[in-house]
Amino acid sequence: MPTGRLEILVEPFAENDPGPHALAIVEAARQAGLGVDLGPFATVITGDLAALTGLLSTATAASLDAGATALQIRLETT
Repeated sequence: MPTGRLEILVEPFAENDPGPHALAIVEAARQAGLGVDLGPFATVITGDLAALTGLLSTATAASLDAGATALQIRLETT
């Protein structure tokens, strides 16, 4: 199976305070069993490409429901 890397930048951005809108993406990724790294500017999620594409809807909806005002998404195969 192909693997991938999903990078999601969540706004509003506050340095050292990811807020519930960013943490919602982290939680969705962990529940999906994917590797997740909450970085200073974006959250990076790695794993099976099919799982990453499946996560997009769930994670973005959770983030928007938790107060995100904008999301920038980059998905690449590895």
